[in-house]
Amino acid sequence: MKPLTRAEEEIMQILWEIERGFVKDILTPMTEPKPAYNTVSTIVRILERKGFVSHKSYGKSHEYFPIVSKDEYRSFIIKKMLDGYFENSFGKLTDFFKGDETLNTKSYQ
Repeated sequence: MKPLTRAEEEIMQILWEIERGFVKDILTPMTEPKPAYNTVSTIVRILERKGFVSHKSYGKSHEYFPIVSKDEYRSFIIKKMLDGYFENSFGKLTDFFKGDETLNTKSYQ
């Protein structure tokens, strides 16, 4: 598994939420300015090549659905972050969060 780009992750977040959908269904919850239909279609096909998404065909239309769960991807990303930034130490990760005042919940509201 490889990390997703920001655009790929945005689409995966939507697919994990809606569970399955056509490109138009993925576009609907996106914030303005929304990407072009063809852009979303291209990113979904890239996600399919990467093994994150599959589809069911209805003639020329494709209904997409995730084949990597949100939990699987979350676990992968956290392990990658632990390895890359915290010497594979959960203790160092928690110490980081405890010691960084800018990470309190009020900063993100």
